[in-house]
Amino acid sequence: MKRMMLACWVCLVCVGSHAATAPARIVTLAPHLTEWVYSLDMQANLVGVSAYSDFPAQAGTLPEVADYQGINFKALMALQPDLVLAWQGGNKPQDISRLRALGYPVFVSSPARPADIARELQALAETLGVAHRGKRLAEQFLARLNTLKEQYTRRPLTPVFYYSWTSPLMTVGPGAWANQLLNVCGAQTLFADAPTDYPQVSLQEVLKRQPAVLIAAQAIPPASAAAFWEPHNGVLNAPLIQADPDVLSRFTLRLLPELERVCQAIGSASAEPPAPE
Repeated sequence: MKRMMLACWVCLVCVGSHAATAPARIVTLAPHLTEWVYSLDMQANLVGVSAYSDFPAQAGTLPEVADYQGINFKALMALQPDLVLAWQGGNKPQDISRLRALGYPVFVSSPARPADIARELQALAETLGVAHRGKRLAEQFLARLNTLKEQYTRRPLTPVFYYSWTSPLMTVGPGAWANQLLNVCGAQTLFADAPTDYPQVSLQEVLKRQPAVLIAAQAIPPASAAAFWEPHNGVLNAPLIQADPDVLSRFTLRLLPELERVCQAIGSASAEPPAPE
């Protein structure tokens, strides 16, 4: 009977219906989901988190039940959660399936575009019984996001070389999360024709394509980022911007202030010089 009741609760979560009562014990399997629980002021119900759940700082004091290798089912089961928040694309599909097979209610997050943050946060709020909080946060996020889009709408899009690694030199393709963010700024990845979302490219090809802006999504000193491009300054005249990789890669409300900064930097860097009088 208990397993049947849990199975019914899973179905309710999957279709986004309102929960009769808020779950008392929540476990999150991705850092952005941990932040969402705090954003909704439901942290008192949070009993376990994933690795790298480091914002806010107090989240790091909670038991860790998952990392890049997968879920520690023994640790998770010991916490007796009545709701597990999972990330489709970040957690292993077989782990999510096993959670459901064990009878745990699972809320699955799978944001693909910035606006999905608002939609999914509101759905989670409804599941947690705090729909009013989620609605308010979602509306504020979308209003700010739409303002940003309107401010930087331009055609053609500014070609940007966005990278996180230099050895090997990795960038993003058209479907990658980072390119969705660039599109908000009126820009797009230099490799919009790439067949994959995270292609490895050659330095020669970057120089050949002549990006208008370089974005280093790296947590390194600015001098170190600039040193990589310095030998090629004679053939590449593209301003270098640094972005916070931790903030931009997480699907949280903290995204917008950093994205606004990046959009402003792209706009300033790619602005055409005034025509001579």
